[in-house]
Amino acid sequence: MISDAAALIDPIGLIVCTVDRKQRLESTPRKSVIIQWRNGCLRAMLFALMWWVLTDGAMDSWLVGAPVVLFATLVSVALLPPFSWSLTGIVRFVPFFLWRSLSGGVDVAMRALHPRLPISPGMVIYRWRLPPGLPRVAMANTVSLLPGTLSVELDEECLRVHVLDGRKDFLSELETVEQRVAAVFGASLPPSGGGE
Repeated sequence: MISDAAALIDPIGLIVCTVDRKQRLESTPRKSVIIQWRNGCLRAMLFALMWWVLTDGAMDSWLVGAPVVLFATLVSVALLPPFSWSLTGIVRFVPFFLWRSLSGGVDVAMRALHPRLPISPGMVIYRWRLPPGLPRVAMANTVSLLPGTLSVELDEECLRVHVLDGRKDFLSELETVEQRVAAVFGASLPPSGGGE
């Protein structure tokens, strides 16, 4: 029987939960460790698969390959910590990304070949709603593929975007991209604050 307040410790010393009669079980670092371990194993398998493909499956290459895979996995986890993502978000993002890439290229080509060169360059400032890190970088890279846009600077508060035609409403386009990127990373966005 557990006393009024007791900590349960697993064999490797991590606190699994804190039990109190008046409180529910509280989650602790164990879930985070499991996610990191699973993520590391997945990356190790992907690096091992890459090594196997690069060496045409030569079994004698694993004498060098095993340390390389281990080192690549450790560096990968250190430089790019685990993040959440959504398979349905990715499946929905791919056609969006391909269509925007194609339409962006066609739009810029048409503007360049038009006799009057219909451009009115400008700068748009868009306030972030995405969490910091990889989601923001993914959005900045995706924005560069929108018709007539190029990400210029991303900082803690906003994304600055150069546009070929400042007369168009790019804020709705940027909100759409941000929603799609948020879906890829499984992030929920606060209500729109828009840009400047």
